[in-house]
Amino acid sequence: MDTLTPAEVAQLLGTSPNRVRQLLRDRKLMAVPGSGNGKIPADFVQDGVVLKHLPGLLTVLHDGGFSDEEAFDWLFREDDSLPGTPVQALRDNRHTEVTRRAQALAL
Repeated sequence: MDTLTPAEVAQLLGTSPNRVRQLLRDRKLMAVPGSGNGKIPADFVQDGVVLKHLPGLLTVLHDGGFSDEEAFDWLFREDDSLPGTPVQALRDNRHTEVTRRAQALAL
């Protein structure tokens, strides 16, 4: 998995590193757990923006009781029924199925 620093993400988004750190604090973006917010998966940014449905999906996962580590693992775990990973499905604009699965896991 390719990762980016907050400064690199800021450059891609056309904003400041401080704004990226705020997105991380607000759980609208997620860093690799244990990286001290220093490594953000490149897959979370597409066409100069944070993946459209990522913030909402992160909210569903956290509200469902997922820790950062569990949410991160779930987002990048291969799922043959999708196919691929939930993050890849988000990148392919298949967010409805991913969100539905996250909601079901939270029950």
